[in-house]
Amino acid sequence: MRIVVTGSTGAVGRRVCACLAAAGHDVLGLDRRSSVPPAPGVEIQVVDLAVADLRHLLADADTVVHLASGVTASDLGANTGHNRLAVMERLLAAAADVGVEHLVVRSSAMVYGAWPDNPVPLTEEAPVRPCPDFLFAVHRARLEEMATAWADGSGGGARAGSSGSRILTVLRPAVTVAEERPGGLASVVGAAASIRSDEGEPLGQFLHSDDLADAAVCAVEARHNGPLNVAPDGWIGVDVMAELAGPGPRLRLPGRLAVLVGRVLFATGLSPAPPGVFPYSVHPWVVSNDRLRDLGWEPSHSNEEAYVAGHEPGILDRMDARSRQQASLVGAGILAVGLVWLLLRLVRGRSADRRR
Repeated sequence: MRIVVTGSTGAVGRRVCACLAAAGHDVLGLDRRSSVPPAPGVEIQVVDLAVADLRHLLADADTVVHLASGVTASDLGANTGHNRLAVMERLLAAAADVGVEHLVVRSSAMVYGAWPDNPVPLTEEAPVRPCPDFLFAVHRARLEEMATAWADGSGGGARAGSSGSRILTVLRPAVTVAEERPGGLASVVGAAASIRSDEGEPLGQFLHSDDLADAAVCAVEARHNGPLNVAPDGWIGVDVMAELAGPGPRLRLPGRLAVLVGRVLFATGLSPAPPGVFPYSVHPWVVSNDRLRDLGWEPSHSNEEAYVAGHEPGILDRMDARSRQQASLVGAGILAVGLVWLLLRLVRGRSADRRR
């Protein structure tokens, strides 16, 4: 088949292109960054999907694998999400016009949302209800809606209304990491989980980028129609995550205070975790991989192995025990001072409002 892969220079995209080419497919990789083709049979073009002639690039393509990143986990601005959705709209319109039969879209398991009543684990039959304050999850859910409209023939360009045999595969991966590079989402989730709330204990799933790439290739070969959760077998608890992460500052606070501290740390640039991600560090959102396994996919890395592979050793990891203890005490003192300062400002602000 003729297969076009967007986001072809990333850790996932490179492996997808190489594996599809090794299987005998004609592969075109599209990305904003230049890259050496990862394997014979792969052509790489440097393009901006927001302005490129996508109809020309997708001409004669049987399948499009859309891996290009959209909104990042730390984004807050609605304009960012709107711009990325416009790119998706252009891609779907071009795919409809040139007759692409199969679309594989990278979404996220975060579209299920993190809610107290979530079953453990979640299957693909669970409703999509992302936490509304976390732009990353809301954006991924909207991408799924747009892709579903394309598959149904109710959206996506001049040939909308004549979907024929369009196939849509939606990949919903757990937090994905690459070797020695945890990625934005992993960093955000890890930072949020470092402030433990008494409202609940987070469960973690960590997916190696190679396993996500293999899932995308499996979806292409199987031409699966529908969503697919992508995650290792099982999950790990917060204590295991803390042990694997090594030394580092961790707090356990009452729910409201934990949210307040998270907001302060994000506002001051001390944490990459926006406030909207907080529910994902409290309530369960781990997923089952049974449907993907039934297609022949098997994870090559466990949750623990993926977590360690993506962990970047920090300053504390290179300190001896005494130095780590001293650094933790200093950090706790600074945080305590900051919280007192914030509370004083809030009290003074309320007093001023009363005087007015």
